Amino acid sequence: MGFLDLLVVASMPVIQVLLISGLGALMATQYFDNLLSPNFRKSLNKVVFLVFTPSLVFSSFAKSVTLEDMISWWFMPVNVGLTFLIGGIIGWILVKLLKPNLKVEGLIIAACSSGNMGNLPLVIVPAICNESGGPFGEKEICHNNALSYASFSMALGGIFIWTYTYRTIRSRAMKFKALEAADLIIKVPNNGLDSNAETSLLKGHNNENVAVEVPPPLSDYVGDFENQNVVDHDQTSVKGKESFWHKMTEFLSELLEELMSPPAIATFVGFIFGAVTWLRNLIIGDNAPFRVIQDSLQLLGNGTIPCITLLLGSNLTQGFKSTSVKPLTLFCIIIARLFLLPVIGLFIVKAAANFGFLPVDPLFQYILVMQYAMPPAMNISTMAQLFDVGNEECSVILLWTYGAAAIALTAWSTFLLWVLA
Repeated sequence: MGFLDLLVVASMPVIQVLLISGLGALMATQYFDNLLSPNFRKSLNKVVFLVFTPSLVFSSFAKSVTLEDMISWWFMPVNVGLTFLIGGIIGWILVKLLKPNLKVEGLIIAACSSGNMGNLPLVIVPAICNESGGPFGEKEICHNNALSYASFSMALGGIFIWTYTYRTIRSRAMKFKALEAADLIIKVPNNGLDSNAETSLLKGHNNENVAVEVPPPLSDYVGDFENQNVVDHDQTSVKGKESFWHKMTEFLSELLEELMSPPAIATFVGFIFGAVTWLRNLIIGDNAPFRVIQDSLQLLGNGTIPCITLLLGSNLTQGFKSTSVKPLTLFCIIIARLFLLPVIGLFIVKAAANFGFLPVDPLFQYILVMQYAMPPAMNISTMAQLFDVGNEECSVILLWTYGAAAIALTAWSTFLLWVLA
């Protein structure tokens, strides 16, 4: 295929995402009577999480994944872990260089380390297989493999996001709240066009919502923030650190909770049905006695991609209402997440392929590299809302990174189709 043909194939899925997410953004405005209101989005997101996504994951895994496939995919968990590790290091370096306030520190590290491993791959990768003249072989086989790869990526990404990213954002949020409780944060009202006496935003000298002035030494005021100790106004020390075993128990509890999520359970059960022949024959095939179960799950799973794309667009509309993050911070996050990290990922994947660690399938290598090129995970916004710290800043970061991702994903996808296919 020529370069222009590859560009068309790579751009079509991104354009589809833009069109449907644009519709979702409109549906969240007054022009559609706020059809996708915050409360409705929460309810729809629960339906997607509890019903649609598990149905899609199970039906695709049970149909197209075998025991041999599971063994050959061993590098994908390693690859996802590397995206979080390398991205986290880059985010930490940016924090040290930019020196933002505590509300933005955790968001920068999370945005650089935690890519959208589920929603976007589920939309983009199978759509490439549906394009005529696609480089990854016969449409149906390519589509089924793409769904399996993307579903496995989503399950792995969810585990890392709700453990590593969750703890990163929580630790910074607890630090910020501890400083706020100790009256060490100076709140400066925002004089923007949309502010008034009742709804003034908290902005500081760096335009990132608050200015934090910490008289040295900081340890005189705040102790172990990550353990969420209570800071008292009249005290200069905090309670002792939690024991190592308590921390380990808490971590394992969070990991177990993520492993028990519906999409993760659907992934494991789908693996079992795909690996065990007699179970597979119960629901897969024209002569399967319970094939109606597989057909019903596929029907439910078809609602996943439209819903998550509409939700993506509607959630990003919050970023239009604020300019609370410095342009330099946004620029650095975009460069790190969408350009620097994919370059590193490409060298890692090519090295793994040269050492024989990867399956021959070029589609598998394609999705491994694209895991490095994805914009930040939307779950970061959920965590910011959970701890009620940095909601506005998070919306701004997601809005601009996803806007830049429309160009970056098309460019990277075209380049990878040319290199790998």
